[in-house]
Amino acid sequence: MIKYIKSIVSVVAVAFLVYIFTFYIDGEMGVILLAFVAFAPLVSLFFMIYARKRVKVSFTCDAYVPKGSTLTVTVNIRKKGSFPLGILEICPCATEIFAQDIKKRRLTMLNEEKKSFTFDLKAVIGGNGEVGIRAVYSCGFLGFMKKTILTSLPQPVSVGVIPQIPDIKASSQLFRSIANIVLTSDEDEENDTSMLYSANTSPGYEHREYAHGDPLKRINWKLSSKKQKLMVRLDEAAASVQPVLVLDLFRRSTVPAVNAVRGEEQLLRAMFGLLNLLITQGIACNFVYRAADGSTVCESVDNPDYPDQLLLKVLAVKVVPDTRVDIRQAGSNVCACVIATTDAGAGFSELTDFIENTDSISIIGLSVASVNSTSAPLWYLDEDNNFKMV
Repeated sequence: MIKYIKSIVSVVAVAFLVYIFTFYIDGEMGVILLAFVAFAPLVSLFFMIYARKRVKVSFTCDAYVPKGSTLTVTVNIRKKGSFPLGILEICPCATEIFAQDIKKRRLTMLNEEKKSFTFDLKAVIGGNGEVGIRAVYSCGFLGFMKKTILTSLPQPVSVGVIPQIPDIKASSQLFRSIANIVLTSDEDEENDTSMLYSANTSPGYEHREYAHGDPLKRINWKLSSKKQKLMVRLDEAAASVQPVLVLDLFRRSTVPAVNAVRGEEQLLRAMFGLLNLLITQGIACNFVYRAADGSTVCESVDNPDYPDQLLLKVLAVKVVPDTRVDIRQAGSNVCACVIATTDAGAGFSELTDFIENTDSISIIGLSVASVNSTSAPLWYLDEDNNFKMV
């Protein structure tokens, strides 16, 4: 509204000056000025209308950027035809994980068929975000008129901002509780395997002899010492004693995105910090998360280099409001289940109810003030990167 008032005031001021010049200073020159003032808006209107169908805008940028660094976006403008264009106003945009000091750009194209410029975005919060062009206007030379272009705008591009993953200490109580559960389940598995061998059943389903190329992490050292030969666990057996880590980036539609993204970053740091610790300590895990197509994926992680790749996969997924991860992909019978969620309040029990042994569930929340609608213990990552129980 203020913009239109300024335009009207400008037009009135110009008309008043022409009137004063014509009738009180120089009548002949005033007529010339009056003709120019009447003709110039028509020319400006022609250029504005002409450019609306003859401009194509696109942009490119990297898919990932570390938190705290700058993402450079290159905007390309292509003109159809050789006739000069008027003024183009381009309005870039980005979601809340980037600093919002984004300025619009104005440019004109005379003899050039294409033109480009760059702008920088400061990545301030870790997580998934989007970069795009909100609007492109064709403007008149006088600045009184502008209309959006009629050609289609480029689709927003997903960009992952990589947060700093903390180093969790092995003395963490949460890690020790998971390790104890896995060790107990592993010993039970060995006892079951020994019973299978003593019954003269065919070995190989639970364990088999080591073969060249087998991962060393699959070697069951205790059973190998009993058998006096290296024995490796098969995938089926190993999966039964792998803890399950579930990432539930749940965002309620009633919560502003600018508030939600900081909690989601904190959850990513806590979850991948724990995952890195488990893998480096030789505990393979099953990791459950939502994929880019909306499906739920369960991946086995036993390579110390893989969590970084897994983080990039998670950062490529846009958070869908009011949508939780489908925990059924992990199975109902697990030795230990850690669910990291941004909201353990209403509706969260639909995740925990699926697990048969509810005593094996632990929850990672955002802070000491996080709501917990279940009887499972709630943990959070404090400022010193230590897990604390609420």
